[in-house]
Amino acid sequence: MGINVRNEGSKVNANINVTPMVDVMLVLLIIFMVITPMLQNKVQIDMARVLNPTAMPDADKDDAIVVAVTRDGAIFLGQNKVDPSQLGSLVRDKLADKNDKTIYVRADARAQYKAVEDAIDDVRTAGVEEVGLLTQKREGNGPAGGQ
Repeated sequence: MGINVRNEGSKVNANINVTPMVDVMLVLLIIFMVITPMLQNKVQIDMARVLNPTAMPDADKDDAIVVAVTRDGAIFLGQNKVDPSQLGSLVRDKLADKNDKTIYVRADARAQYKAVEDAIDDVRTAGVEEVGLLTQKREGNGPAGGQ
């Protein structure tokens, strides 16, 4: 009669297989790269750069009303493109249930002045008490004009 010796311990692989973990991490990275631009609720605009911008932290709140004017003169209320003739009534509707009657304007640095002025005029006639003009801080302290 013989004794059967089980030698299962020698079959155990002590190496960690990282390939599935790398696959999962790459899938998550791709998902985040695709979703992140969708989470931004702003129209892509190259804002004017100034040396001494005024901080407006309320503009980043979820309930802030932001009007954007693009380079080609298109008007956006939040992320929705609106007709300039309807901007005043849409802003009035959004301001109906708010205590703070402040609108923030994000204008492209190369937008026509008339388009920006018309947008501000439309929101002021809708009952806006304050208009905040959003800008970015200019890096460096050289004179204006890029010299």
